[in-house]
Formats: sequence, C-alpha cells, structure tokens
Amino acid sequence: MPSDLDPSVGVYGISVAAMMSGTGPQNLRQYERRGLLSPDRTDGGTRLYSPDDVDRVRRIVSLLNDDGLNLAGVAMVLELEHRLARASEGDADGR
Repeated sequence: MPSDLDPSVGVYGISVAAMMSGTGPQNLRQYERRGLLSPDRTDGGTRLYSPDDVDRVRRIVSLLNDDGLNLAGVAMVLELEHRLARASEGDADGR
C-alpha cells in the first residue's frame, strides 16, 4: 500500500478483507454485530474495510485461534489494548 494513503479509510470489500485476514465474510459480519469492528459504508450500504480494519481482524482471529478466547474475551482484550495505547500516548506527550 502506498505510504500516502490513510490506513483508516475503507477500501476493501468484504470478500477481499476476509481473504486478507484469513477468515470468512460471515465472521466479519459477526465481529461487526458484536461491536469489535466498524467498517466504513458506501452510500448504498456496502461495507468497506480499511487496512487498519484488516489488521484488527487478524488480531481478533489470533486471539480466537491462538489464545483460545471467545468473542467476549476478545472484546475485553481489545479494549484493554486500546486503553493501554491511549495511556502510552499520554505518557509520550509528557502527561
């Protein structure tokens, strides 16, 4: 991916995102229903996944398959990782 593209902007359809992340389209829909993922949408409602979304799905799949967590556990881990990242950003800003 060229470095001038924003990695948070949705560019991949659901089939491509599923293939890139090593899971199926139904799983992506389930992760979205569970609040683990929020892809962009076109005006017509088509889901568009960003490179950041694909990375997040890979993390979800890893937590499910490698660490044996269920989706509730995955949600907790992702939230804690998000909080830790925000706290680290605050430390880097001198707060």
